[in-house]
Amino acid sequence: MEKKPKGKYQDIINLPHHVSKIHPQMPLYDRAAQFSPFAALTGYEDAIRETARLTDNWVQLSEDKKQELDEKLRQLIADRERTESVTIIYFQPDDRKEGGSYVTVTGQIKKIDDCSQKIFLTDGTKIDLGRIVDIK
Repeated sequence: MEKKPKGKYQDIINLPHHVSKIHPQMPLYDRAAQFSPFAALTGYEDAIRETARLTDNWVQLSEDKKQELDEKLRQLIADRERTESVTIIYFQPDDRKEGGSYVTVTGQIKKIDDCSQKIFLTDGTKIDLGRIVDIK
């Protein structure tokens, strides 16, 4: 008389582990990669960071401040050869969102172009004349 297995899978529990003769075994590193964390929403964290990033609003200058800046620009043009460095505060619009940021840059003026309405500094910085807030 033959003994019947007592539990589920008792007939195969003691058999040796099957190893395929056709397919090579997957390396442990690749096997582990199958179970690595999965980001279902790729780019979600970047979108959250972008939304949370703060920008400043452009503040229109008063007529008095505009006249003061015009006078400082004229003085810069006249004394450009003798001026070693200048500090300019200007508004830099944001490429992705409404608003932007106020940037302070110090450098030597290379060129002031009336046609393009830009100031070029020797370090390669280009500043739009209409975005300048203060000159020191």
